[in-house]
Amino acid sequence: MVNPLSDLLTNPICTPGELGKPIPDSPYAVSTCLPTWADAVGYEEREPHVINALEAGYPRFVYHPLCQTLFDRCAERHAADGQHCLVLVSRGAAERFARFVGEKGGGPCGVFDLNLGGEHAVCFDEADALTAKQYWQHTGEGVSARQAENALSGRAADPADGVKHTLRQRIAECAGVSADDVWLFPTGMTGIYTLHRALLALRPGGRGVQLGFPYVDTLKVLQKFGPGAAFFPSGDDNEFDKLAGVLANDPACGLFTEVPSNPLLVSPDLARLRELADEHDTPLVVDDTVATWVNVELTGVADVLCTSLTKFFSGMGDVAGGALVVCPQSKWAERLRKAMGAAYEDTLFGPDAVVLEANSRDFVERVRKINTNAERVADHLAAHPKVAQVHYPKFATPERYGAWRKPDGGYGGLMSIDLKDPADHAPNFYDKLRLCKGPNLGTNYTLACPYTILAHFDELQWAESCGVSRWLVRLSVGLEDADDLVERLDEALS
Repeated sequence: MVNPLSDLLTNPICTPGELGKPIPDSPYAVSTCLPTWADAVGYEEREPHVINALEAGYPRFVYHPLCQTLFDRCAERHAADGQHCLVLVSRGAAERFARFVGEKGGGPCGVFDLNLGGEHAVCFDEADALTAKQYWQHTGEGVSARQAENALSGRAADPADGVKHTLRQRIAECAGVSADDVWLFPTGMTGIYTLHRALLALRPGGRGVQLGFPYVDTLKVLQKFGPGAAFFPSGDDNEFDKLAGVLANDPACGLFTEVPSNPLLVSPDLARLRELADEHDTPLVVDDTVATWVNVELTGVADVLCTSLTKFFSGMGDVAGGALVVCPQSKWAERLRKAMGAAYEDTLFGPDAVVLEANSRDFVERVRKINTNAERVADHLAAHPKVAQVHYPKFATPERYGAWRKPDGGYGGLMSIDLKDPADHAPNFYDKLRLCKGPNLGTNYTLACPYTILAHFDELQWAESCGVSRWLVRLSVGLEDADDLVERLDEALS
């Protein structure tokens, strides 16, 4: 049997004939091939030839075929005429879903126990399908493909408590904390959503504050759940005065940022943020998914760290997961532990935890190799005559990233590229690129996508007003031979 990783390093899934194929070649893949720019646009516009070709997709954005089969089976059993069905990870998630639908003006929902491992079906009016999809996407509380497959078999799965303990210990060692301060989730967004609920319990009515242009769903959670969000997209010095004014006049439940940001790879002035957070008695929440615990040390400045385990920690792209780390030095630590204890549900599916544990055994070694490859690629692209800008921590606010970079840490594996004459050149470059092409990042194999098209298709002008070009191509560098990567990129640029 061909090793799926080694095959992807030399034979990427990227040709027009591979539209919709899973990346990697696994029934549980969390990415799918979108080989051309037009395919990415067609995906967003729901063009039948693209949608019908999808054999997989990022699990919070696309209902996996195994999940859809489970939905259909539950609908046959529980749904009334004119109703649809989803399956969520717990009764608590199902009840939160029902409240969300009601708050958005939708009809009543039915909640039904699958009598397996806690999963619950929710039935809702067909007219509320868009609202239901928003909850699924933003919270990550839907069942995984493995979980759906297991539910279809009618068997309860091993909760894998021992494996989860191993995962918490591994994360704790990387982050420099106790395993008791690590919380596991089925997706990174579930962690952020759960934390947001815990923060609202500590400060009812407090808005979330986002500094810097973030990954799309983090901002959506702050905006759509609770009292809303204050958003400062550039995160530059000019916005700090505005931020201070907001915090003074409108006590926040939490101050959210990323190190570095996705997709612009900008790092905020964390020391100054820490001062503001202390002055206004607000927890500082840092998403370190892109940097990873291998490269930066943030427990001394943040109150909570958020990480998507789907990305670099797993690397294979065949399982999702998330983690929160409560920073023990934080003055908020005890309050956060208590609030998290009230909000937390252990909903990471046991078999998914087993895959995460196996995939992450060489996490540190892989990230260091990816660091080396990515820096070589970024340096090469930055000097290329057809490239206008490379967004990468080495070039974007390097002093702010460097302040928290470990002595043996690197710049991570993610970068974004703006080409010259982008309307003409970006689609051609992407179409000709002989690397895996689809959503996701942090994989052991290099993965490219037209990020703004996929993440902000319905708000492209807004994204551009925040400095994110609609023609931006995001590149997550993997473990391939660096010379081969440079050659393939030059070939597409030519």
